Amino acid sequence: MLLGAAALAAQAQAQVQTRSPHPADHWEFAVESGWLAKVRDNSPHEYRIVPVQAVWRSPVFAEVWRGAAGERLVLRHRLALVSEFIRNGPEDYYVAFAGAPSLQLWSADGRQAAFLEVGGGAGFVNSKGVPGGQGQDLSFNWFAHLGWRRQLDARLGVTAGAYFTHHSNLGMTDPNPGIDVLGLNIGVVWTLD
Repeated sequence: MLLGAAALAAQAQAQVQTRSPHPADHWEFAVESGWLAKVRDNSPHEYRIVPVQAVWRSPVFAEVWRGAAGERLVLRHRLALVSEFIRNGPEDYYVAFAGAPSLQLWSADGRQAAFLEVGGGAGFVNSKGVPGGQGQDLSFNWFAHLGWRRQLDARLGVTAGAYFTHHSNLGMTDPNPGIDVLGLNIGVVWTLD
């Protein structure tokens, strides 16, 4: 009987060690892309932008809430290398860094999460001195990303969501038309550790 209890304990310990850990507790890398269209009349140009981002997210740095069934509301760090191809507008590209906290509400099984990321950064656009376009190469960005994530397995997930971004030179030129675009963004996420 003692041997049987020891065998059951060893089996339970092995199951705990092989169980997939929660995706939010690991470093991850994602590639995200989408289609964004102008939403405000701050520029006479009908901007259309294709963003492509290389995104790194940290493990959880703060757990805001944990439900009785295992749901989790967590905060993570997000850092992205942003490259945007300007399909319609006087400029051709924008390259930047952007950072933000990532607020994620995970389901109890760790397979789905709603998320909100709001942040900003700085980068360079190839301004061309066109009226209504960006007045200088240095440009700042502010963004909001609201979406849904689905884990396909322990190491791979996909995301989809609404993505808004604003580009501005913070009034360093006059006029300062800025760019405001909104659209859809999709991504593929890989767990790194």
